[in-house]
Amino acid sequence: MADTTYHEQPAARRTFKDSIFRMLFSDKEKLLTLYNAVNGTNYQDPGLLEVNTLKNAIYMAVHNDISFLAGDSLSLYEHQSTCSGNLTLRFLFYVSDLFSSLTRDSNLYGRKGVRLPAPRFLIFYNGEEETEERKVLRLSELYAVQEDQPALELEDVLLNINPGYNEKLKQDCPILGEYVTYTTKVRQYAKEMELTQAVERAMEECIREGILADFLQKNRSEAKKVSIYEYDAERHIRMEWEEAMEEGMEKGIVLGQQEMLMKQVQKKLQKGYTLPEIADALETEEAEIQKIMKAMEEENVLV
Repeated sequence: MADTTYHEQPAARRTFKDSIFRMLFSDKEKLLTLYNAVNGTNYQDPGLLEVNTLKNAIYMAVHNDISFLAGDSLSLYEHQSTCSGNLTLRFLFYVSDLFSSLTRDSNLYGRKGVRLPAPRFLIFYNGEEETEERKVLRLSELYAVQEDQPALELEDVLLNINPGYNEKLKQDCPILGEYVTYTTKVRQYAKEMELTQAVERAMEECIREGILADFLQKNRSEAKKVSIYEYDAERHIRMEWEEAMEEGMEKGIVLGQQEMLMKQVQKKLQKGYTLPEIADALETEEAEIQKIMKAMEEENVLV
């Protein structure tokens, strides 16, 4: 695996919260284990990896979890506990910013093409929403107009790492499996007790059972704060989604009721019923029937 020239990322203020995933795999030895597990390789020298994770990309709070060069390839890894339809677009932002940094000393107007590392985009998903073991997401799925051969495409692969999924990957990278065990414990206990207590219990159990033991002991305070923040953010997003779904269902019910009432009014009018008679038959205020008749008139369905 060829070495690469280091391109230092511009300094940026830390404007985002860390994550347990990022904290774990910022360690090059652990990251190399994950890289080997994903690619079926057996590299032993962590120095072959050049980490270039974006601390601050195009927008102030936009950042990616882990990105690094390995020879002529560029890997971008993201952890997700919620299903976001926009992650492919965010990957586009990340890789554009990285390519801009990697080629800033190159002659982009010269005759010779600039040599770029081949990018690969992976999402490690352990959210509660059911999804396949492996799924390919495409940037073109977001386009307003669908084309057979889009001029710009980007594909990323989502790997479900929840218990029971991609078990070989977690066997080949034990630290990833331990991470899943820890986060699963936090989720389980957070349903039974206050979040701070749930995180504390999960950490105590994992240390006792040898799961992420060294990491949790050395980074106990920071890991606890990060875990609480992560779960709170995940729960907030899930609650917003559930509220939006409930609101949509409620709107759908109301619209359905209005449509049914409109059809009933239409039938009564066709039979020659007067406004008071319709209101009496449908047990509805005359003012409400008038509103419905006005709406029907505007839609050209009034007889």
